[in-house]
Amino acid sequence: MTDLWTAETIRLREALWGPLEDSAEVRQARAEGHGFVQRLLLRARLLARRESLDKVLRQWQRVARLALLAMLAAAALAGIGTALSALGDGARSINLNIALATTLGIHSFTLLLWLFSLAIGRGQGGAWLGEAWLWLTRKLARGPDAALAPTALVSLLGRNSSLRWGLGSISHLLWLVLLISMLLALTALLATRSHTFHWETTILPDEAFVSLTGILGWLPSQLGFQMPTESMIRASRNAGSAPAYVHALWTSWLIGCIVTYGLLPRLLAFIVSILLARLNLSSLTLDDALPSYADLRYRLMPSSERTGIDSPLAPEFLPSTASSPNALSMAVASAIVGIELAPDTPWPPAPLASCTDLGIIDTRAQRHHVLDHLQKHRAEKLLIVCDARQTPDRGTIALIADLAGLAQQPAVALIGPRTDALPAGNASSASQAAPRQRQWRQKLTAAGFTDAQIHDAPQAAADWLNADAKEPA
Repeated sequence: MTDLWTAETIRLREALWGPLEDSAEVRQARAEGHGFVQRLLLRARLLARRESLDKVLRQWQRVARLALLAMLAAAALAGIGTALSALGDGARSINLNIALATTLGIHSFTLLLWLFSLAIGRGQGGAWLGEAWLWLTRKLARGPDAALAPTALVSLLGRNSSLRWGLGSISHLLWLVLLISMLLALTALLATRSHTFHWETTILPDEAFVSLTGILGWLPSQLGFQMPTESMIRASRNAGSAPAYVHALWTSWLIGCIVTYGLLPRLLAFIVSILLARLNLSSLTLDDALPSYADLRYRLMPSSERTGIDSPLAPEFLPSTASSPNALSMAVASAIVGIELAPDTPWPPAPLASCTDLGIIDTRAQRHHVLDHLQKHRAEKLLIVCDARQTPDRGTIALIADLAGLAQQPAVALIGPRTDALPAGNASSASQAAPRQRQWRQKLTAAGFTDAQIHDAPQAAADWLNADAKEPA
């Protein structure tokens, strides 16, 4: 479920703000194998982690739980308030008609509306409290991407009726809490105060209320609640005209009606909703036929993929100055690669022991080829050589991060003039070199490199790479 939600969130974000740069994520998804849906889910998971969307989803989940707890507390308070409204302070006789309408009126209306919506098969009718919870979570969520989480969830769950049953279960749960708190409050009030009951009518004959009371009381009587007899019902026509034990029977009748026509139907609706919601969630799948996924199918499931045992690549697709045509088809123990080095830069920058030379990356094709190779044959040690005389840009730092993620022990060598190695009196070169060195170190540190992984002397970088070097397998 979480993976499907993540994939839908990524799909909506790309639909709203354009495709994300996902070369590394697509490469890793292809390397993992499996089918298109599995690769699509892995790509979404990797992109969500990179873009911090996974944190957005977790934050929305926390907000949703807090919103639900707040609404449950409000429902409990509403139930207590309903009980107080129905019984009053005990100073006056309670009109049974009004008490029953107060306790079950709105509940019965919303339950019937929910049943009607099921019959016609449209919308979330009757699940108003569930929709109110969803609206509240959207209002409480903060951040530029916060609205994506509930929108993606609604879009995902709406495909197989999971949303209807999910919101219905939340609505029924809130009603259950309200009814239970109301019953507890009614019981407490009836146990601690003396209340009298009566009924009144102006336009209806007395027989109408007697018959209605008998009909409503039949089902609660089957559950063990005591019901007043016909003579007792007639004796309660006017306030205070019935004896005390009759009022006790009216108490049983009122509570029995609330349990039978309020609590039990709502409990049944909650159980049905949550079971169907779980059933639909278990059958929820990713709709890979959506237009948003059409372009990704070719990239994630190319018609042919390299296995590392085909004939050597054409020269234009090999990294420049590669040590041998077969170097990229072997497992890598230690490797070195350069990024956009000047033509006059010596390569390799220092004497190296046994090491796989991945060459210098100057073109997009070379970049993809080296990343594809390292995805299949991860290096134990990888030295990434950069020209410290150039200004580090976001694209270069991103490429370094992608390369570093494919090695167990990555390091960066900054090749260029060091301030402590410049000729005496060359103040202008020193003033230019020092800021560039600082910029490189700042950006590399922000990308996750430690000081020990950044070398500004070719020989120091070579010594690190040569340490414990072993022949590639």
